[in-house]
Amino acid sequence: MRTGVSEALRQFVELIRSPSGERGPGREVYAALGAGELREGRTLDALQSAYRVGARVAWRRLAAAATRAGVDPEVLSLLAESIFAYIEELSADSVEGYAEARSRLEGERRHRRRELVSLLVRDPPAAEADLRAAAEAAGWRVPRTAAALACDEERLERLAGRLPTDAVTAALDGIGCAVIPDPDGPGRRAETDRAVERARTRAALGPSGPLHALAASWSLARATLRAVQAGAIEAAAMVRAEDALTGLLLFENGPLVERLAARRLAAFDALTPKARRRMEETALAYVQHQGNAAAMSRALGLHAQTARYRLSRLRELLGDTLDDPDARFELELALRARR
Repeated sequence: MRTGVSEALRQFVELIRSPSGERGPGREVYAALGAGELREGRTLDALQSAYRVGARVAWRRLAAAATRAGVDPEVLSLLAESIFAYIEELSADSVEGYAEARSRLEGERRHRRRELVSLLVRDPPAAEADLRAAAEAAGWRVPRTAAALACDEERLERLAGRLPTDAVTAALDGIGCAVIPDPDGPGRRAETDRAVERARTRAALGPSGPLHALAASWSLARATLRAVQAGAIEAAAMVRAEDALTGLLLFENGPLVERLAARRLAAFDALTPKARRRMEETALAYVQHQGNAAAMSRALGLHAQTARYRLSRLRELLGDTLDDPDARFELELALRARR
């Protein structure tokens, strides 16, 4: 601070002596003072106040000396204006230094948090010592349990500001990743859901578990997000992988399911598109309601007689397949995938 005061006075006198001259390298002093306030965890309020007090004291001393010397009042007015304009310059330098330091700090923090997130979801899991060292460097308390959340990368920053304060986020391979500590704790589920909804994004949350299981949680979260983006799983905002395993199974194994469909639904190929849709709806209702005609008619919104007719037609097309448990299982997988 003493260096800053001395430099300020020296520069000001030099500028009075040579108004067209440059301020020289002194700017770094005030940028460093601003950066120092950030490092100390303070705002710029105290430093700005010091600048203002310094300007007032300097003006009183200079005004008194100028008055004794008989300086013209107009010159005194210009001097006062110069002092306060100069203080504004010093203040601006400190603001800039503060902002630059904060930008560097934020960059370092993002880098450390990205390293931490990468370690947390790594497969195979990182060594515990490495994980704890990365957590300490990022200022993150290691939780007992956690879950990985996947979202659109361009929405990650918006979402990060709304998630629980102990969540750590980073973009990994083009996908936004957030690690949510203690996701099953009191109120945590609702808090995470609200964050996703307010960020106006789609997100998928993997299962919770110990830290060594985060890689599996992240893998499921990513796969679920891909399924949501492809329209294979319906979700307005948040979807939990544990609640969408069937849809995820069908989506992730598309080629196998298509082979099943080609095998089990071949009898429908000769039908018109409209008739094929009717038979697929009927077949799905059949396997879901174990062939109960009354339950099928309610599910399809049909008269009981119409449902029985469709059931009869279905038996003509599929025959004994409807009585084979394995065939019915494959048939339901194929029909769910088609739907």
